[in-house]
Amino acid sequence: MYYVYVLESKKDEKLYTGYTNNLRRRLAEHEQGKSPSVRRRLPVRLVYYEAYMSQADAVARESRLKTSQGARTALKRRLRDSLRRGCLSVTGT
Repeated sequence: MYYVYVLESKKDEKLYTGYTNNLRRRLAEHEQGKSPSVRRRLPVRLVYYEAYMSQADAVARESRLKTSQGARTALKRRLRDSLRRGCLSVTGT
């Protein structure tokens, strides 16, 4: 399985999008400061993820979320609304 995930910085509430084939390992790497792009925003928490059977699909989705203004804005809006209401449920972590 491949995962596209979104982290929220508890420091500045910024969102970070990435992909991996091992979600638990990648989250641990982020939490340990091994990712330069997230290190200065620690601590972070997982707020969203999607699972894909193929790496190509996961990479394509990550790319769409990072480059498509409409897709990124829609997901951010949904996540922000859910986080504000405190009703976001993250499973598998």
